[in-house]
Amino acid sequence: MNDVIIIGGSFAGLAAALQLGRARRKVIVLDTCRPRNRFAGHSHGVLGHDHKPPLDILDEARQQLARYPTIRLVNAGAESVSGAIDDFCVVTDDNEQLKARRLILSYGVVDKMPDVPGFAENWGASVIPCPYCDGFEVADQHWGLVWSGPQSMNQVRLFHDWTDRLTVFGDGHDIPPDIRADLAGRQVPLVDGRITEIARRGSHSSTIKIDTGPEVAVDVLFAHPRTMPSASLHDALGLATINTPTGIALKTDERRETSMPGIYAAGDLANPGIPSVTTATWQGVMAGIFAQQSMLT
Repeated sequence: MNDVIIIGGSFAGLAAALQLGRARRKVIVLDTCRPRNRFAGHSHGVLGHDHKPPLDILDEARQQLARYPTIRLVNAGAESVSGAIDDFCVVTDDNEQLKARRLILSYGVVDKMPDVPGFAENWGASVIPCPYCDGFEVADQHWGLVWSGPQSMNQVRLFHDWTDRLTVFGDGHDIPPDIRADLAGRQVPLVDGRITEIARRGSHSSTIKIDTGPEVAVDVLFAHPRTMPSASLHDALGLATINTPTGIALKTDERRETSMPGIYAAGDLANPGIPSVTTATWQGVMAGIFAQQSMLT
């Protein structure tokens, strides 16, 4: 029997595998090779890997894991999970049955793109979600922000550290008068109406077309579409979740353990805060360490 099966082999899953492999625990990592940030040209703010393509970082990580004989990387997804602590069974999508004492769920989330022409096509290039990831590269340029709810006002305040030129696109939301007054006081234009198209003009440059007025050009557009887990294993297991402004996340305790004993979670799947490579890696490290410690006798 394996010690741990890790479902999801991006930054969180590989970080967990590294800790467990170094502890000489027998680990299998199931990976479909579709990380959430595969659309990004570069990954920023990652110590030692700043401005490197995220897929290159993952490739290097996999090569480094090859030196640990107890780690097995499998290009497959998990079709189902059953069992309980010390006796979990995972069936892969190619019908291989795997047994393990512990599970780590790190299969991440997918972004639910709105039905707006140009949005999905420009995602990760001129339409991006995170100023910590890409803000430095477009600092002092004209930014746009698609309003997604009350949390967007925090983004307005946050963006000031990178730029003084910001336009907010209401995109059909009913924005209260007090927020409108706040935006006006900050000299942040608010464009009402729904976005009907996003046309890219070179790198990090977009023309936003509105159904009720003239189009607006910005250098980069920040947006926060709803997310959903990239698999439904947590639903089948009945794991507890929490609501976030953009979707749901798995509920974990301070040891990264979910509501079911023996199952841990890390990465965007279990991160209600700021998703990033760094936080995913940290959570993966903690999940691996605590899963290992839970098996001590």
